Amino acid sequence: MAKKNEKDLLEEYEGQLAVDVIETNDTVILRAPVAGVTNDDLEIAITDEVINIKGERHEVRDESTEKYFAQECYWGKFSRSFILPVTVQAEKAEAQLKNGILTIKIPKLAKTKTKMVEVKEVE
Repeated sequence: MAKKNEKDLLEEYEGQLAVDVIETNDTVILRAPVAGVTNDDLEIAITDEVINIKGERHEVRDESTEKYFAQECYWGKFSRSFILPVTVQAEKAEAQLKNGILTIKIPKLAKTKTKMVEVKEVE
């Protein structure tokens, strides 16, 4: 079996996206810094309990540069799955990208109210 070179290993690696998750009375809000990413570079999937975010940051390369002095920014594919703190209404989720910050708002599922059932005596 052939050894994988450094480039192949880097292409397989996915960076992990940092997220803030905020819970209000009726909404779960997720915020993530995604500088350098466009709407077309993002894929968001939500179920009643989990959110999955995938994307890619495309590196802008200057071919005249021979080597980096320092490289701290992550370029390439990234993803993040997060278990939501409560059950949500995935079909009503809204996402926006503004100034490099992805904000996703997902309404909580209304809690089921307990219904009292009267017991009738049967003769």
